[in-house]
Amino acid sequence: MADRHQIGKTAETMTDAGTPQRIQTGALIIIAGAVLLFMLVQARFMLTSLAVAIILFSLTSDAIAYISRLKIGPLRIPNWLASLVALVLISTGLFMLSSLVLSQVNTVLSTTLLYTERVPAAVADLFAWMGPDVESAIQNAMGSVNVSGYLRTVAGQAGGLMQGTVLVILFVGFLFAERLWFEVKLTSLMGGDTARAAQAQRIIGTIMHRVNYYLLVKTVVSAVTGAMVYAVAYAFNLELAVAIGVLTFILNYIPNVGSIVATVLATLVAYVQIGEPGPTMAFFVAVSLIQFVNGNIIDPWLMGRTLRLSTFGIIVSLAFWGAVWGIAGMFLSVPIMVAVMIVSSHVPGLRPVAVLLSREGLPDGEEPPAQIRAAE
Repeated sequence: MADRHQIGKTAETMTDAGTPQRIQTGALIIIAGAVLLFMLVQARFMLTSLAVAIILFSLTSDAIAYISRLKIGPLRIPNWLASLVALVLISTGLFMLSSLVLSQVNTVLSTTLLYTERVPAAVADLFAWMGPDVESAIQNAMGSVNVSGYLRTVAGQAGGLMQGTVLVILFVGFLFAERLWFEVKLTSLMGGDTARAAQAQRIIGTIMHRVNYYLLVKTVVSAVTGAMVYAVAYAFNLELAVAIGVLTFILNYIPNVGSIVATVLATLVAYVQIGEPGPTMAFFVAVSLIQFVNGNIIDPWLMGRTLRLSTFGIIVSLAFWGAVWGIAGMFLSVPIMVAVMIVSSHVPGLRPVAVLLSREGLPDGEEPPAQIRAAE
C-alpha cells in the first residue's frame, strides 16, 4: 500500500510539473503565431509579389526544360537562352496585362464618379416595390456611404499594380537564374538524404501540377465568362461593356465570391445607365445564367478531381488571406490552400489538417466511396 501511495504521489507530482510547461509551450505558440501574422501583414506587398513570381515560375519551368532539350540541327538551345526568352515573354505579358487592367479600372472609376450622385436613387428605386418608407431609408443609407472615397481607395491600390509587376519580374528572373541548382540545394537542405530530397521534390511537383492545372482551367473559364458578359453588355448598349467584360474576367479568379461581386457590379452599372427596371432585370438574369453555367457546370467538369477542396475551407482561406493581404490574398487563397493541403497530407502530424481541407476527406487523390460518387 505504501508503494502504491508513493507511485500515485510521484505521478501527481509529474503532472503538476508538466502543467506549467504545457502552458508555457502554448503561450510560445500563440506569440509565434502573432509575430508571424504581423510579419505577413507588414510585408504583404513583397510576399504577394513573391507568391505570384513563384506561380509564374512554376507555370513556365516545365516549358523551359522542354525547350532547352530541343535541338536545331546539331545545336541545342542553351538553358540560359530559353530562360531569357521566357523572362522577356513573361515581362511583356505582365506589362500588357497591367496596362489593360489599369486602363479599364480608370475607365470604370472615372465613369462611375460621374454617376455617383445617381447611385443612391438608383439602388433605392430597386426596392420601390417594398414601399416608400423602405425606399427612403435605403436612399438615405446609400447617401451616407462615401462612394467616391472608396473608389479613390481602389484607385490607389490599383496604382501599385505596376510596381508589383516590376517586383514580380525581378523575382522571376532570379528564380530562373538559380533553377539549375534547386535539386542540389534541396538535397543539401535534407542533410544529403537523397530519398527525403526526392520525396520533397515529388511534393513540390504535385503542388506545381495541381496549381498549374487550376490556373489553366480558371483562366479559360474566366476568359469565356468575361467574353460572354461583354457580349451581353454590348447587346444592351452599355458604355462600359469592355470594362465590365475585363473586370468579370479578373474577378472570376476569386473563388465563389468573385462571380457574385462581378454580377452585382455589372448589374448596378447597367441600372445606373439604363435607368429602367425591366431591361436591368433582363441583363441581371442573362449575366447570372452565364455565371451559373460556367461556374457550377463547366468549371467543375473541367477541374474534375484535380483539387477536390472543401468549399467551407475555400471560404475560410478566402476570408483569412483577404484580411491579411487584401485583394491579392483573395486571388492567391486557393493556390496557397492547395499547397498547405498537399504538404499536410505528407506530414503525419499534420494529416488531420489535410483531411479537413479536402472535400471528401481524401487529400491524396483517392477515389471517394461509391455512395459519395452516386450522390454527386
